[in-house]
Amino acid sequence: MKTRKEIKEEYKQKKFSMGVFQVKNKSNNKIFIDNSVNMISKWNRHKAELRFGTHRNLELQNDWNKKGEDNFVFEVLSELKQDDKKEVIYSKELKLLQQMIIDEMNIPKELMY
Repeated sequence: MKTRKEIKEEYKQKKFSMGVFQVKNKSNNKIFIDNSVNMISKWNRHKAELRFGTHRNLELQNDWNKKGEDNFVFEVLSELKQDDKKEVIYSKELKLLQQMIIDEMNIPKELMY
């Protein structure tokens, strides 16, 4: 059995899936785009906030309240691979990647949360 210290060290060494993702409303195709160094954790945080009615995006929260959780889908738009050889500030890289994706997708403002 592993010690608490070993488990903590394994967690620190774990590489999470990082990138840009969207939360899409299936009924009206509106999307909320975000990024994270740990996409699953961030998606879970968004879901928790939406379930508790405390999400910072009030329009998304309103649609979630009206349509329900089953009307929304989490989709990965782009993953960023970790480079162990370089010192990279991934949060900055992800913000740039997110903006590039938004620009490339050319989404009308009325379809974005």
